Amino acid sequence: MGNLTVKELIESGVHFGCRAARWNPQMAPFIHGRRNQLHVINLKETMRGILRAQNLLQQLAASGSSVLWVGTKRQVKGVIQDAGQGTGMPIVTERWIGGTLTNFSVIRSRLRRLEELEKMEEDGSIEAFSKKMISKLRRERRKITRNLGGIREMSNIPGAMIVVDPGREYNAVREARKMGVIVIGLLDTDCDPASVDIVIPGNDDSLKSVRLVISQLVEAVEEGCASQREQLAAVDSAEKHADQYAGDEPRPTRTVRDLPGSMESRQEAAAAEASETTATATADAPAPEAAPAATATETAVESQPEAASDAPVETPVEVAADTAAEPADQ
Repeated sequence: MGNLTVKELIESGVHFGCRAARWNPQMAPFIHGRRNQLHVINLKETMRGILRAQNLLQQLAASGSSVLWVGTKRQVKGVIQDAGQGTGMPIVTERWIGGTLTNFSVIRSRLRRLEELEKMEEDGSIEAFSKKMISKLRRERRKITRNLGGIREMSNIPGAMIVVDPGREYNAVREARKMGVIVIGLLDTDCDPASVDIVIPGNDDSLKSVRLVISQLVEAVEEGCASQREQLAAVDSAEKHADQYAGDEPRPTRTVRDLPGSMESRQEAAAAEASETTATATADAPAPEAAPAATATETAVESQPEAASDAPVETPVEVAADTAAEPADQ
């Protein structure tokens, strides 16, 4: 965006307001003084409003939102048309059709009707009608083109509306406020600043004044659109690079093993074998010495009953016989 100076604003006559008898008292904060029955606009407020509008428009255009340019005055129609062509945004230079924003579905149906009529002209099917009907259809097409041709590419509600002389475009401003659209207005001293969101006080009757202010806003929209194109190009490039990388190196379908003869695999096998040997040796090691001693004791205890059982046992009869035989021997 170019650096606008106060000198350029003065040379374009932006500081000239309306006659003092026609002023709106609510515009007092934007008026510098009075000279020859004319109010002089404070150009500092003008530059402040232009900067605010530029920042907003650049953000909206970068995010992909559309901007609607509105100006139906005879001397500003050409400026609005140039702004629409330069930015690719919708414009309204003829009478504002009621419901353009609040009844957008009906407006879209009229634009579809315009496409049907143009298709009939192209393929020659209109020649099947009578001359009177052909004249009627062509007149309908011209009317729709004149009133709605500037917004035929507008597929949704715009993010912002730029209006030259909001006092004249009262219906457009009212619909925009009702639909939540941000309104940026170039206001003279006879307008109501409360009707718009961003006030740009300035001469809205002079062609040079309107062209200078609109050109500053056009630059902001163009920069925002350029930023959006760069972002989209970067995203497309990243997606293309990702697709190319995925196509060159496909993801493996199973686990990739090392070659049997590789050094790393041999080292891993040796380490695994050593760990298995250590575990086996630990499991096969003999029990502590206390265990064998306990076993010997148990063996001795078990052997004693066996020895006692091997000795002959004397019955009571044999004992009595031995006792009786002892005196006889004596």
